[in-house]
Amino acid sequence: MAVNRDKPDRWKKDIALSVDLYNDWFLKFAPGAFRDTRLRTTREVEASLKATDNLTNIRPEVLRENPGILASLRMSTCPPIAKDRLIGLARVPKSMVARMEEGKLPLKLKSEQLDAEIVKITKIIQEMADPDIFTWLERKQPPTLEEIHRAATIVADRLCGATANPIIRNAQEERQLRIIGEWLKARGYKPIPSGSGIKFDTMPRGTYGFHINVPARFKQKSGGTDNIPIDVAIMRKGATLRTLPLLIEAKSAGDFTNVNKRRKEEAMKIALLRRTYGAKKVEYLLFLCGYFDSGYLGYEAAEGIDWVWEHRIDDLAEFGV
Repeated sequence: MAVNRDKPDRWKKDIALSVDLYNDWFLKFAPGAFRDTRLRTTREVEASLKATDNLTNIRPEVLRENPGILASLRMSTCPPIAKDRLIGLARVPKSMVARMEEGKLPLKLKSEQLDAEIVKITKIIQEMADPDIFTWLERKQPPTLEEIHRAATIVADRLCGATANPIIRNAQEERQLRIIGEWLKARGYKPIPSGSGIKFDTMPRGTYGFHINVPARFKQKSGGTDNIPIDVAIMRKGATLRTLPLLIEAKSAGDFTNVNKRRKEEAMKIALLRRTYGAKKVEYLLFLCGYFDSGYLGYEAAEGIDWVWEHRIDDLAEFGV
């Protein structure tokens, strides 16, 4: 049974409505999220400047004690240095940089070797430090508090995009799941209690659950299984014995580019589920809000994946919910 994937004549209108809905939400939520992240990040950058004598003395022991400031230092150069670019320029181990940006020191490097690798990084940072941001580096007088704060704010602006995006994605997912839950409760469905131990294929009729793990066979011959995380599982009220729940993936996007890069993910999931449980038993939908263009929709439709738009959530009823 198809509800939206076989109706390309209304895709264009739905895409426009979905973009409008996402943008309205973003304008209301994102400024606060970015502002909070920016303030927190500015304080972190100011702490990294204090630890490095305002970028005039980046000693190996400072990075040993505060490995997490490496991200701030990367954003303090002209141009800002991406993580992989720093690894190439300084010729240091990739795993070392990854660990440091997590606030940890590498496990396998001995003390002297670690210091030698850190020195390589500090040389690159000092050589490329942005003189337009850190104006005091080209003079003898120390920076004023106002100059330090201004520089920290600029570096924070460079960092906060990366740190705020996950916040926005998580908030959008929480909102989508809340909307689905409210819609289901209004129709008499009950949530599965957290920690109940109920598996996805033993859900009582008229129930739903969030963040459900569904075992799937990854290798057809070996029979090895692993869990596929599913955002929403709904066991219909009229489900018969051995019927699997309806599986829903909540997806939102703030631009058209990323969704087309990731559109194969859903196809891979449904292929694994069909292989494990049978193509006729698996029902897998997308719950969409945001920038999903005709190219994305056509790809998913060709894979046999249908969807429900958030701006028309009542379409869930057409799937027998």
